[in-house]
Amino acid sequence: MTIEHRQLQDLEDQVRHRGTDLRCEDILGCWQLTTIWPKGCDQSNAFNGWLLRSLGACLDIAAGRNADLQLRNAVNLGSLCLQFQGPGHLRGKRPLLVFQFEKVELKVGQLTLLKRTLPSPAKGREPFFALISRSNDGWMAARGRGGGLALWTLRG
Repeated sequence: MTIEHRQLQDLEDQVRHRGTDLRCEDILGCWQLTTIWPKGCDQSNAFNGWLLRSLGACLDIAAGRNADLQLRNAVNLGSLCLQFQGPGHLRGKRPLLVFQFEKVELKVGQLTLLKRTLPSPAKGREPFFALISRSNDGWMAARGRGGGLALWTLRG
């Protein structure tokens, strides 16, 4: 799978005008981060991409109980796992995947070393991913609140 930055920008321009028609069920799954482009750059950050892939950076999106979605963002180094968890939902026609991580955990295997509740973000400052596309070929692209562009592949 090779997707160029320019292709994603073209898709993003189209999505800004007509939306994506993505629904919650379209984005469920465990998404492996493969490529990131920092804000304003048309070249991916090769080192950060390599590092996050090496750490197994993934965004796990599941159907939630009280919210539309439940998100888990995690990195792993051997049996060491750092994960953030919380609810999310889709908003608007683009749509935005708006989320709030409510807790952070650091685990070694099944042993929890650290578990903390995180403060809520200020109203209107919630983190989000502006979804660009979810391909039937198993990739998803989005732009984060900070302006960076991310590309994930669906874990089989």
